[in-house]
Amino acid sequence: MRQTSDDRGAALIEVLIAVVVLSTAGLAILGGMYTSIAVSDVHRKQATVGALAQDYAERVAGETYVECASASAYTLTAGAVTVPAGYSVSVDSVEYWTGSGWSAACASAGLQRVTVVASSDDGRATEHAVVVVRHR
Repeated sequence: MRQTSDDRGAALIEVLIAVVVLSTAGLAILGGMYTSIAVSDVHRKQATVGALAQDYAERVAGETYVECASASAYTLTAGAVTVPAGYSVSVDSVEYWTGSGWSAACASAGLQRVTVVASSDDGRATEHAVVVVRHR
């Protein structure tokens, strides 16, 4: 007497379910890798603009005090701070101490608050640094 075997192979539905499960797992892994790479890029740019803004602000703090200065008065010469390709840095504003607060109108009290802005060209990272320049 011949014995029948139940090993007929996998049904089509079982194969399709396995493909869907494996595809979903693969997409989840690829999505996680993409997110990790994107976040790493943004973090690197934030760190770069933070250091760039701080370096520029420190250089501005060492500059000679300019009475009633505008933002362009504290623009540094090329090469004073190395600006990597894909980034920019500039003096955003100069405010003056009035004795009771900061004002955009020139008040000769010997203190100026200079705001420096550094950013990546793609707009993913922007950082502000504020420094006070005083008359010596």
